[in-house]
Amino acid sequence: MFEWAFIAEEVASVAFKLIYLGLIIGTIIVIVLDNRNPVKTMAWVMVLMFLPVVGLIFYFFFGRSHRHERIISRRGYNRLLKKPMAEYLAQEEISLPERYARLIGFFKLTDQSFPFEGNRVEVYTSGEEMLQALLSAIAKAEHHIHVEFYIFEDDAVGRLVRDALMDKARHGVEVRVLYDDVGCWRVPRRFFQEMRMQGIEVHRFLKVIFPLFTSKVNYRNHRKIVVVDGKVGFVGGMNLAERYVRGLGWGGWRDTHLKLEGRAVHGLQTVFLLDWFFVDRSLITSKAYFPKMACCGTSLVQVVTSNPVNPWREVMQGIIMALGQAHRYFYVQTPYFLPTESLLLAMQSAALSGVDVRLMLPLKADNWLTHWASCSYIKDVLTAGVKVYFYRPGFLHSKLMVSDDMLYSVGSTNLDFRSFEHNFEVNAFVYDAVTASAMRDIFLRDQQEADQVLLKQWQQRPWWRKALESVVRLMAPLL
Repeated sequence: MFEWAFIAEEVASVAFKLIYLGLIIGTIIVIVLDNRNPVKTMAWVMVLMFLPVVGLIFYFFFGRSHRHERIISRRGYNRLLKKPMAEYLAQEEISLPERYARLIGFFKLTDQSFPFEGNRVEVYTSGEEMLQALLSAIAKAEHHIHVEFYIFEDDAVGRLVRDALMDKARHGVEVRVLYDDVGCWRVPRRFFQEMRMQGIEVHRFLKVIFPLFTSKVNYRNHRKIVVVDGKVGFVGGMNLAERYVRGLGWGGWRDTHLKLEGRAVHGLQTVFLLDWFFVDRSLITSKAYFPKMACCGTSLVQVVTSNPVNPWREVMQGIIMALGQAHRYFYVQTPYFLPTESLLLAMQSAALSGVDVRLMLPLKADNWLTHWASCSYIKDVLTAGVKVYFYRPGFLHSKLMVSDDMLYSVGSTNLDFRSFEHNFEVNAFVYDAVTASAMRDIFLRDQQEADQVLLKQWQQRPWWRKALESVVRLMAPLL
């Protein structure tokens, strides 16, 4: 009796090991056959080989690719594009900057991002300024308000915006709110339920219900969009939370956000309605959401998106093209710097060709893991002649790029693998000499409160710091 029990136990043990080994090998084969970025593929293979149990769980939750899925049918997509396309075609003799014609054409072809001229752009560099402008726009709404944020906190700022939205809903204005389920994980459900009770349509993006949606944890809607009456739009790096206004305990919060007025708002509206279709399955195409508008400014604007289900990485590829087209300077701010190999090479090539490339990062970040990984890339850009600065006063969350007093971009996209590979992102690419010069001045003003990093000084940091950064860098494609 004892021998049969022992034999059964051994057989079960061997069977379990074989099944588990099969799972590991099968997962590695799936990763390799997916033909991803080799760096990312090797990172996952290493995790599975050296941390098999943990690695398998992590891959199940965060690693599976959905880039070949479609979130909306081609027919529905074309129907939704009819209104912004009609407005684009209705523009008389649109004047595209010849120097950026290829970049504009790339966005138009890959992202159906139509260039709209005659827009007014206002820039906000503090949460307080942006919040005041947002509340003012909400107060003036007459037909609809569309709100989409990665984070919509139940705090003083979140409740202030929520109450303003509920007030407009009580007065008959259509209000739709879209928030990310992971970004708002800690927000009580009653916070959003109160909105629903006042007539606001509220949906969470890619809700995570284990284990059915575990693979969706890694694919988050990182966009920040507000559209009021189809005429006024907001886009940038700021979420709806108190820390974006008051800062953190150890410093202020420095961010960049745009207010758009003009036909470019059609681009933001299209992005929101596509995301709304994804969660609500209702296709909204009425012309009431795409009103006719006259020129009200000097800026040519393209609203560009990227997401993990498209074959192209539009924002990343656009930044690489902009680097290649820069003649005099290219300045960029980002809270996290974990570049893909192609982006890193583009920055190095631009600097080596004589372009004044400057990179600004926070001296202290909100996530030590990504900050150390970011620091591991600094030597790579310094050796090529890129000027690197650490912003001192607080956390630099700004996602700003400006080049040659003509082109700039502001949005939700960080210069890291997560934004490029996993998140749903949106950026406004603006072509305008007047406002681009203003953005350059904003960067230079921040530079006065930043410390420049010199190569010799950087190489003298402690050995343990270098080793730690190098180890964390191995996980950069997974962060």
